[in-house]
Amino acid sequence: MTTVTAPANFTELGLISPLLTRLTEMEYLQPTPIQAQAIPSVLAGRDLIAGANTGSGKTAAFALPLLQQLHTEKQLSDTSSKGNYVTGLILVPTRELAIQVADSIKSYAAHLNGAVKTVAVFGGVSANTQMLALRGGTDILVATPGRLLDLISSNAIKLDRVKTLVLDEADRMLSLGFTDELSALLALTPKQKQILLFSATFPEQVQTLTQELLNDPVEIQLQSADASTLVQRVFVVTKGEKTALLAHLIKRHEWRQVLIFVNSKHSCNHLADKLAKRGITSQVFHGDKGQSARIRTLDGFKAGQVHVLIATDIAARGIDIEKLPVVINFDLPRSPSDYMHRIGRSGRAGEVGLALSLIDHEDYHHFSTIEKKNKIRLEREQEVGFEVDEAVEAYIPMAPPEGSGKKKRKNKAPVNADIWLNKS
Repeated sequence: MTTVTAPANFTELGLISPLLTRLTEMEYLQPTPIQAQAIPSVLAGRDLIAGANTGSGKTAAFALPLLQQLHTEKQLSDTSSKGNYVTGLILVPTRELAIQVADSIKSYAAHLNGAVKTVAVFGGVSANTQMLALRGGTDILVATPGRLLDLISSNAIKLDRVKTLVLDEADRMLSLGFTDELSALLALTPKQKQILLFSATFPEQVQTLTQELLNDPVEIQLQSADASTLVQRVFVVTKGEKTALLAHLIKRHEWRQVLIFVNSKHSCNHLADKLAKRGITSQVFHGDKGQSARIRTLDGFKAGQVHVLIATDIAARGIDIEKLPVVINFDLPRSPSDYMHRIGRSGRAGEVGLALSLIDHEDYHHFSTIEKKNKIRLEREQEVGFEVDEAVEAYIPMAPPEGSGKKKRKNKAPVNADIWLNKS
């Protein structure tokens, strides 16, 4: 593997003028670190492993050079390829991310005069419309693996001319749940192709798999567990009082928007009912909701019409909600890496955000594991009126005392943490 340093502004990245014009219109004044380092490597045709915090601009880091490559090839080619082929394939784990990535690519391509065709395909909706969109092939295909395999079996699309393969949220795509589908898709693509892996986290087992897939990749690692724009806090609460504490915090601080994570579809509905009894209206977002309902709910939340959203981890991956002030872990994520994906929904693009976890005594050990895996250490706090029993308090793990010799990674807030005791 090799590492790179890169230019500090978009004009030095080698992008063509239609893309630069669009970036100016979108007020992209300066590339983020992941964009500055990734774009030249992708344009040079290198394989890439890119790790950076959520909200750091990873989509533009692969979309912009991919658009440029395809646009340049079309200008140099006398005739376009016939048949249901795809050149640039982007695989994502969720329907919502497929829609979001495709929309971003289409926006970046606004001044390419329709030269680069982009299509998104995903499950939960009829395949007929997607099959029609794929007639004649597409330059860029953003897809969830299951739906893509269905379309391939129907001869709607072929992968044997793929030149660039992108795995967005690569740690999830390379995890056990997608192994069979991803293996089947990789077998249908050419052996010689550019592979780009982007994610906020790369667990060790995933890093091992990447060595088998990529050819001398450029490696960019920009993850930071204590991002300067995100305040992380942990509140200890007596078991059975989480809902009461949650309702109290929402009402007390009058947060304009809150994203609450739980671990199951049933928990979404159950918590929504319990909050409703306390006078707090919320919407739920999980896999049992139809695709059109999920789109409406997410659009409403992004537009600020929904103030409290309760979601499973399908909302933890890649979903961009502008200026979301607060994310709350009502249930801790099962995987330590998912903790970083969840809290990354707030504190995006330089905005200050709060990530709050509510834990009872059954969560202590698991949260310590999350801290260890993510190289963080957070002070355990208690809310006045919701103090834990003295017998339970004795078992709350405390941070290593100063001077103990153990390294303690501080969670430095960009502003006084007391800001979160006022309205956000």
